[in-house]
Amino acid sequence: MICRRLQEMTSFIVMDVLERAQEMERAGESVIHLEVGEPDFNTPVAVKNSAVEALKRGETHYTHSLGTAKLREAICRFYSETYGVNNFEPDQVIVTSGTSPAFLIAMSVILECGDEVIMSNPHYACHPNFARFLEAEPKMVPVYEEDAFQYRPEAIRAAITPKTKAILINSPANPTGNLLEPGRMAEIADTGKLILSDEIYHGLVYEGRARSILEFTDNCIVFNGFSKLFAMTGWRLGYLIVPKYMVRPIQKMVQNFFISANSVAQAAGYTALTDPSVKSDIHQMLEKYNRRRRYIIPRLREIGFGITVEPTGAFYVLANARKFTSDSYKFAFEVLENAKVGITPGIDFGSNAEGYVRFSYANSMENIKEGLDRIEKYLLTRPRA
Repeated sequence: MICRRLQEMTSFIVMDVLERAQEMERAGESVIHLEVGEPDFNTPVAVKNSAVEALKRGETHYTHSLGTAKLREAICRFYSETYGVNNFEPDQVIVTSGTSPAFLIAMSVILECGDEVIMSNPHYACHPNFARFLEAEPKMVPVYEEDAFQYRPEAIRAAITPKTKAILINSPANPTGNLLEPGRMAEIADTGKLILSDEIYHGLVYEGRARSILEFTDNCIVFNGFSKLFAMTGWRLGYLIVPKYMVRPIQKMVQNFFISANSVAQAAGYTALTDPSVKSDIHQMLEKYNRRRRYIIPRLREIGFGITVEPTGAFYVLANARKFTSDSYKFAFEVLENAKVGITPGIDFGSNAEGYVRFSYANSMENIKEGLDRIEKYLLTRPRA
């Protein structure tokens, strides 16, 4: 017997696309992956070496449930140096086995059955499922292409009800790659509601800079980690920054359900934040991402996809595909089967992304060029509906 909460949970459609693409590859077909939101770079050498050294030192035991003291201190320094914020202490940092578990932990602490969390539409595909699993309700606020898919603060205020427990923001955003303007962040913080700020793509910004919600309010929970900026997806290392009153409740949950994050991964995370050579590696990654971004946007427009406001963060482009389809799910699998290119249907990210498709440029320039050439060739010969 499967519980109702899981029976009602939606799949993560990008994984359905990926898994079908992998089936095709096992059958001998060549598939270009522009669907997956995962860095194509290796973890920096210094980070990998530090994990080996941690193993040699025997750091293979449970750590403190909140995370090692030196890693939590390094996270505080990182936020101080990057954003100029000094409004939290190491004891307010909870290290987790990735950012997804951090969402489950934080939402478990704040949500009761029937509570509401305001989220954007479109949104990261998994965000609503965390709330629904806890029998809370994601309250969707539409965001629009002409606004770079940013919240309109007045729309948030109109959506607030007595059941509203928190407002979730994500900047730079998945799936759009856009940043939330500081003025809008300040207005959202001024609502007085708890802000959940997904900052996992911070550092991956090519014009301007990302702003942490901690620059605007202490009434917030920050979600961040090492997967994207440091190319450490498989290490499963994330963290929360929370108000002091939440630390002990979260600690009890971690102790009972997770015990602690991986000890070796934490040693590697410390090096990622503190080793000067890692900054050089990150700089090189950013330059390559930006070259790809500057290529993929005009190329998609040439093919016929619409991009009103150019994304300046993460490694995504959410492109308007309504010239070609009103059914993004069907279109994505059609492109996969016929052009042999994986892309993500907009419907994965909410009803307001229907008619869009997401392209990831976390792949080599060679593969991006080949993938877009394949898509263009297919669409030029595609039978008209």
